[in-house]
Amino acid sequence: MDSTFIRTLAQAHQQVAAPVPGEALCHLAEQVLNVLFPERTEHPLSTEEDIAATLQKLQQHLVAILMALPMEPALAEETAAHLFSRLPALHQLLLLDAAAIVAADPAAQGHTEVVRTYPGFYAIALYRLAHALHQLKIPLLPRMLSEYAHARTGIDIHPGAQIGSSFCIDHGTGLVIGETAVIGTHVKIFQGVTLGALSVTKELANIKRHPTIEDYVVIYAGATILGGSTVVGSHSIIGGNVWLTESVPSHSRVYHRAQIHVTRTEDPTADFTFSI
Repeated sequence: MDSTFIRTLAQAHQQVAAPVPGEALCHLAEQVLNVLFPERTEHPLSTEEDIAATLQKLQQHLVAILMALPMEPALAEETAAHLFSRLPALHQLLLLDAAAIVAADPAAQGHTEVVRTYPGFYAIALYRLAHALHQLKIPLLPRMLSEYAHARTGIDIHPGAQIGSSFCIDHGTGLVIGETAVIGTHVKIFQGVTLGALSVTKELANIKRHPTIEDYVVIYAGATILGGSTVVGSHSIIGGNVWLTESVPSHSRVYHRAQIHVTRTEDPTADFTFSI
């Protein structure tokens, strides 16, 4: 093996910052969700004292993770305490998200099924935790959580996106929501949707690059909506596979006209065959 190559790698290994305990962070997030939603766990906590002690323990785990960034101990304590003080509000948001999914999906059998089994709810829950970390300007950890959710669900939500209450993801596989996307309340999005950016130079990375989706919008599977100045007005419906790069007013219906033609023959031997 080339000695120069080995030396270069050795220098890179020596200079790299201490690794952030990503696995510990993801495990902590799972435990927080289990406390907020006992339907998710096989070992629910039985007393108020147990819940308080568990949350305090998880808060101290977060302090240790923050110190590994590294962060000064006093700031890590303050940041973790601030984040855990927001759990009541986060819990209320997630209850609204779960209720929105139950109301919107005829297949949903109720709150417990959604919380325990729906990838859309799980992705939203981890997004809301990641977004809280992002708002505190904590590096790396928000993206670690969002990529953990992405790997498990196929749903990619940047922690910087702003998403209102009663958010419903139906199925969700292949859904992408970009960093500067803004989504209002009571929005429902299906699988394969992209809320993305038009091509911009790196110098424009700090501008709003992703669309705004106003309240009570439904976006069906495969739709692509691009651009920071693109606004989908409230109560609009965006049909499947629509490509949209300009704003539409409230109460719009945007869809493709079907171009599929179906023919039928009574004689099966008349069917033609082909190969590719």
